[in-house]
Amino acid sequence: MANAPYLYALALGSNRPLSARRTPARLLAEAAALIGGQAGVLAVSPTILTPPLGPSARRFANGALLVESALRPPAMLAFLQAIETRLGRRRHRRWGARSIDIDIILWSGGLWRSRTLTIPHAACRDRDFVLTPLLAVARDWRDPLTGLAVRHLHARLQKGKNRG
Repeated sequence: MANAPYLYALALGSNRPLSARRTPARLLAEAAALIGGQAGVLAVSPTILTPPLGPSARRFANGALLVESALRPPAMLAFLQAIETRLGRRRHRRWGARSIDIDIILWSGGLWRSRTLTIPHAACRDRDFVLTPLLAVARDWRDPLTGLAVRHLHARLQKGKNRG
């Protein structure tokens, strides 16, 4: 992908298996492979298991990818949403169980705001399940809003949790 001008940091999550074989962790791997079919996957984080956010009772498998692509953010979003649909994602209920969720957390173009997409992801700074995997693939990438590197955002979040 020598002519791929953009880097993306993506967060992946799943807490609804599609079958006994297609577990949440396996669905993350399937999503990474599908993304790799159209974008250059530069780094893949380890998968972590995290408690659910919201009313869902199932634990999540979470991970992160660093990818390069010639797609601009709206086209990247459409590409990722097509993968979500292919992997059984149904958009019924906010915070509900999902087979796969792929979010654009950061991109090399800095800020992006449109009706359908905001980069950096609005809640990324407050979510350990996003920052911990992201630390493995983009630890020095700076949040364009705060100027802090992912490793600093993660450390700040851990410090806040330890105080609570």
